[in-house]
Order: sequence, then C-alpha cells, then structure tokens
Amino acid sequence: MTKPPRAKVEPENPFAQDVAVQIPGPTTLVIFGASGDLAARKLLPAVYNLLLAGLLPQRLRVIGVSRDEHLDAFRKRTREALETYSRTELTEESWAALEPKLEFVYGDFTDPKMFEELAAQISEGDADEPMQRVFYLAVAPSFFGTIAKGLHSVGLGRDADPPTRLLVEKPFGHDLDSALELNAELSEAFDESQIFRIDHYLGKETVQNVQVLRFANGILEPVWNRRYVEQVQITVAEDIGIGHRASYYESSGALRDVVQNHAMQLVALTAMEPPVRFDADTIRDEKVKLLRSVRRYEASEVPDYVVRGQYARGWVGGEEVPGYLEEEGVAPDSRTETFVAMRVEIDNWRWAGTPFYVRAGKRLPRRVTEIAIRFRPVPHLPFAPTDQTGDVEPNELVLAVQPDEGASLRIVAKVPGQTMNVRPVQMEFSYGESFLSASPEAYERLLHDALRGDATLFTRADEVEEEWKVVDPILESWASGPPPTPYEAGSQGPADADELLAARGRAWRGI
Repeated sequence: MTKPPRAKVEPENPFAQDVAVQIPGPTTLVIFGASGDLAARKLLPAVYNLLLAGLLPQRLRVIGVSRDEHLDAFRKRTREALETYSRTELTEESWAALEPKLEFVYGDFTDPKMFEELAAQISEGDADEPMQRVFYLAVAPSFFGTIAKGLHSVGLGRDADPPTRLLVEKPFGHDLDSALELNAELSEAFDESQIFRIDHYLGKETVQNVQVLRFANGILEPVWNRRYVEQVQITVAEDIGIGHRASYYESSGALRDVVQNHAMQLVALTAMEPPVRFDADTIRDEKVKLLRSVRRYEASEVPDYVVRGQYARGWVGGEEVPGYLEEEGVAPDSRTETFVAMRVEIDNWRWAGTPFYVRAGKRLPRRVTEIAIRFRPVPHLPFAPTDQTGDVEPNELVLAVQPDEGASLRIVAKVPGQTMNVRPVQMEFSYGESFLSASPEAYERLLHDALRGDATLFTRADEVEEEWKVVDPILESWASGPPPTPYEAGSQGPADADELLAARGRAWRGI
C-alpha cells in the first residue's frame, strides 16, 4: 500500500522570532504640512502600516494642518497616498479603521488664531482622558521656529501637560550659525528632551545593526580599530538627478543635503566608542565625542582632502540624461555640487591614521548606500604568491544600507584542485532571507520610536552643531574656490576623487 505523501514542513527560522510589541499610549499626532509630498509619500503610509501591524494605540487621532485642504479633501488625499505609496495594500476594512481617526485644522502657520483653534480641537478630544501630543513639522525649515513658538503660546510646548514632542525634518540649518540660531529658537519653546530631529537614514535596519554587529559579536569589536582596519569607505550613491527639486538643491548641494547629516551619522555610528548602556543619551554622547574628534580642515587644506563634482550629460540605465546645468530651474552658471568625496581623519586613540573615505553623489551608475571596512593585509604569507596562487586580497566587511539591506564578509579560500590557487569568496547575510519578513520603512520605525518617546535614533542639538563644524570650513573654501569638476552622468564621479585614494595606493569600490 502506497503511503500518502508527507506534508511539507517549513524549517523553523531561529532568527524569525517575535519580539515584544511596544505600543505607545493614547496619542494625538498633528502633521503640519499635511498636504505636502512628504506627508503623502512617507508619513501617512507610515501611520497606516503601523496601525495595520498593531503598533499604534486604539485611542489615536491624526490631525492634518494645512491651508490647502479641508477634512474631506484630507481624507481623500490620504486614501490616494496609501493606495500609491504604502508598502502594504490598502483594504476597505483597514481604511474603515483609519478614516475616523483622521481630522483636520485649516489655517496659516503664521496666524496665531490657527494655533488657538488647534489647541481647542485637541482639548475637545481629550475630554475623557488626556492623550500625549506629537507634532510633526513636515514643512520648510523656515517655519520650524514659527510653529514651535505658536505651539508654546497656546500651552503646547515646554512644560505642557500632558507632555508634547516636536519632530523636525532636515535640513537643520544652512550652516553652523543658522543651526545655532534655530536650536536657540526651538529651545525657547521646547525642552531639548522634547525635540526629535529626524535623519531617516538612522531608521534603516542596517544602520541600526552596525552597533549590534560591533558590540554583540566578540570576534568583531577586538579588530575594529586602527591596528587592524586599513581604511573605511562610506558611499551614498544615487542614479537619479535632482528631478523637480532645483529650488531646494540649488541652495543645498550634495555637501549639505547628504554629507553633513547622513554621511556624518554613518561615520559616527561606525567609529564611535562602545556605549555603557543602550539608551538615547548614552549613545548620543558617544556620537558627539566621535564627531568632536573628526579633524576640522583649514580652508586652505580643503582642496587636498575634499573633491566636488557636478554631473554633465551622459547615460544612466541605458537612457541619455541631461546634465545638471540643463535641468529645469538650475542657473546656467551654477556652482552647486552634485558629488562630494572627502577623506575624513579621526584624531583619537582608536582611529588615528586610518582614513574614512566618504562620497555622495547623484547620476552615478546605481543607487547604493554602503559602509565598507577594509582590513589590513596579513603580515606574512607562508606560501609565495605566484600566477597559480592568485591574488590574496585583504578581508573586507561590507554593510549594505540600501537598496538591499544586509552584510557580506570577504575572505580568502583555496580553490579545489591540486595546486595552491586561492581566490576571494563572500560570506553573505541578507535581511530578507534571514528573517523571512520585509523590513519596515525607516519612517515607520522613527515615527513609532517618537510616539514612544525613545530618542535613540534622533539627532541631538550638539550632534548637529558638531556636524556643521566639520562642514563649514569646506563651504568657506568653496565660496572662493574653482567651480565643481564636471563628470559624465553614469560614471563613477570626477577623476579628481580617485586621486584622494590613489596617492596612498588605494582605490574606490566600484559603484
């Protein structure tokens, strides 16, 4: 008698265990700039996916603030945003659960009456039990101070009861002086513990995993220093151009847009000392200490350590694309950089003499963000390198931040056969394969943390100021220096960037 086929049993994944769910308390989330692109693409989908995952409280209110819409229009636009941008499908059942939680306040951010109406509407919903209030400023930085003062004027800022939090997007300042001024302006209305400055890169799984890899694995931390690490390369590459963001990008450029915040945060997380506790202030204390040890270049030194470029017409992904100066809204004589490469020197005991090479740019061959730690070569080979032996390449650990999150370690192994032939091989870890689930969007993690009051993944005032202290001399040098070097779209960037490494016998990883 033939036995029936045995049902296939999926092997248990030891990494895919449920973790304790932490749900914020009853919350009123107010989104200033609710009709804007950021709200549609990131914030509203984040709210929806958190609600769908059971990570938001039952008592939740989402109040949109804008002068472009009314309640019905806000709800309609929210539904369209979820249908277009949410990583999970919108169903009638889930929409029915979210729609009643959406409210709206019409008004101008500069009108004191609008803040009075907002405060009254918030209070009406808090009649039975006070709810925490979280204000998300998805608006231009020029409104940050105005909105903070307006909230404080109606009792929703410092010393508010129940407590409030203020979430602000980058860019945080245009230079050091403006960042100091903005910090002072916000601190008049809110305590520093209430201010959550968002850098969405810090919400990515791999960025958070840098600390876990370092501090939870005994084989890595002992070699994470100048004695064993020969160099570190941090790449933030995009294949797209500026799109319709010319007005913003012309006043920003790659240095302010990416290097001052994203790249410097990646440097800090990669190079910081081990925190004694995994809490917000302890971790941020260590990041600030690291940023203070980053060498500040004199304006005269900048040309030797920093390269800037600007993309010209070329080919990306088999399509011919215009140069930066041909983009709509860009001045024909613009000196705005779309590419930056720099050598970062960290003057402390752990890293002195080990360079961190940072590059960021647009219209490069592909979109990729990664941290590559290249270890020093072995001091001696017991067998002489020959044509048969092949190349013995140094070990390299690559942390992929986007688009495919994971990590890989390059080691050297013998090729099967009778001769001593070796070649590099990769040991790889992928989030999708190891945990059998999609990573949440960065904004989901950051928004959830903010609602819970966990500031670990948000930048503190002194972090922002230290980042600007690194960048300001570069901006000063460029103000009177030559224009950026053109590079063909789809290339690896300007040839000048190669010279930063070639002088020391090194080369960039291919993008």
